[in-house]
Amino acid sequence: AGRALAARARGLSSGSGVALELPGEGGGVARLALSRAPVNALGHAMVASLSEAVRELREAGPAVRCTVVHSELQKVFCAGADLKERRDMTDKEVLGFVGGLRHLFHQLHVLPQPTIAAIEGAALGGGLEMALACDLRVCSEAATLGLTETRLAIIPGAGGTQYLPRIIGEAKAKELIYTGRRVGAEEAAALGLVNRVAPQGGALAAALELAAEIAEGGPLGVQMAKRAIHGGSQGRALEAGLQEEDASYRVVLETEDRREALRAFAAKEQPVFHGR
Repeated sequence: AGRALAARARGLSSGSGVALELPGEGGGVARLALSRAPVNALGHAMVASLSEAVRELREAGPAVRCTVVHSELQKVFCAGADLKERRDMTDKEVLGFVGGLRHLFHQLHVLPQPTIAAIEGAALGGGLEMALACDLRVCSEAATLGLTETRLAIIPGAGGTQYLPRIIGEAKAKELIYTGRRVGAEEAAALGLVNRVAPQGGALAAALELAAEIAEGGPLGVQMAKRAIHGGSQGRALEAGLQEEDASYRVVLETEDRREALRAFAAKEQPVFHGR
């Protein structure tokens, strides 16, 4: 039986919408569940609890052979940042929050054990960036995926500009980021954005099946394989790329267009951008 680390345990704060279940003594698959209704929006409390959960996973050692990140909400994996919180932040606070989110997803990316995102429903903006930070992605036929930030006059700021090109190639990544276009499961699979597609409602089961297959291997062998794949020049290039993403995000943060996008979002109107 697994050991549940819910809101009451080890700093995962009440109401944060994050729960971590670690495997028993024999080792196996951990589950990191998101459940902040209605759309798992990434607000301060949820990000703090996700950071605590990732720390728990990093310290778990070989008992955790694979981790599946999933949503307990039926129609959404994660819709990205909490824009209601964002509207009340100063530019400095936004910069700090986005930097923290980038760091969190990088820590998820470099966990020693493999990670799998089980995507049921929408994975948008920061929600897709979280999935991209995982080693593998499994989605259902009903999934919708997109880095939609340019529609808000900003850029993917939590690693998306770096993870997506490494997964699907630079040209396709540019197309999706420049347009902010959303893709369905079939196109995501064709792009290599997801590894497997499951029937509607079956993403978690398919991800757990894949995780169990991974967990059958030698845990140190699997971890060293991940380390080797992530290492070398590619790993160093990722660090530099994340720094460039931070510098680019700082440019768009103080623009009139970003404020117009937030105003239009609140008013449920189409934004009018002027390039300044």
